[in-house]
Amino acid sequence: MFAGFDEFDIATSGATVHGCRGGEGPPVLLLHGIPETHLMWHRVAPRLAERYTVVATDLRGYGDSGKPPSTADHEPYSMRAIGGDQLELMRQLGYDQFSIAGHDRGARCAYRLALDHPEAVDHLAVIDVVPVGDAYDRAGKDFSLLYWQWSFLSAPAPVPEQFIAAAPATLVDFMLNEWAVVKDAFPAEVRDEYVEKLTHPDTVHAICEEFRASPTLDYQHDEADRGIRKISSPVLLLWSQRGSVGKLYDDPLSIWRRWADDVRGTPVPVGHFIPEEAPEETTRQLLDFLQ
Repeated sequence: MFAGFDEFDIATSGATVHGCRGGEGPPVLLLHGIPETHLMWHRVAPRLAERYTVVATDLRGYGDSGKPPSTADHEPYSMRAIGGDQLELMRQLGYDQFSIAGHDRGARCAYRLALDHPEAVDHLAVIDVVPVGDAYDRAGKDFSLLYWQWSFLSAPAPVPEQFIAAAPATLVDFMLNEWAVVKDAFPAEVRDEYVEKLTHPDTVHAICEEFRASPTLDYQHDEADRGIRKISSPVLLLWSQRGSVGKLYDDPLSIWRRWADDVRGTPVPVGHFIPEEAPEETTRQLLDFLQ
């Protein structure tokens, strides 16, 4: 699916990062969401690689990247720690400055990295999210129903881990089928790969720990930066016109403009999985933004 790309497994100070790299030109890092891996970019990455050096990775805890032990405060699975992996990886590959496009959980990693290391991020594209602090501060009945996974996966161990272990395909199929509008967006081999990764207990526990860090450390880090630090790079927001962001927030661009001075974006008339449901539009938007 990534013809011409080279796979890698690179050790950082906190984990190992699995991914692939291809193309030539300025570097662009692609980060995935849940329940996906870097495979979610299989229709976008080869097109971007015609102009850019593209690096697509599995986040810490996901796919074939490392699953270090967690701690009582979930710090190893905070977005600050997960972003640190990606920064180290890119530096080891020789890129001190790069652009990032992140979807879902990958977008949360991406904007935290941009806040913590502004010198490293040239352009930032976030897909179908608002910052975690804003999400929680605006939470209500509709949020609790649309974002049920935030509560389910962050429940104390081992409850969500055991439920997922009993039926990983049920979780993946429900997410892909419920949140997508384009139902044939996921080739069988990709869907099967997403399911297979969730058959590994260490992966499931790591993902749950990442969600447990969201209302605690990730929220605290956002609140510590609110009104004090801004994202210095240009920001592109793409959001699902028919998904949760579109349903919950009248003007998601205005939310991001509190976090960055240069923000642009548009809704896309598909479901949550925009790079997989609308790869041509995603590629076009990214190419226009990155140039």
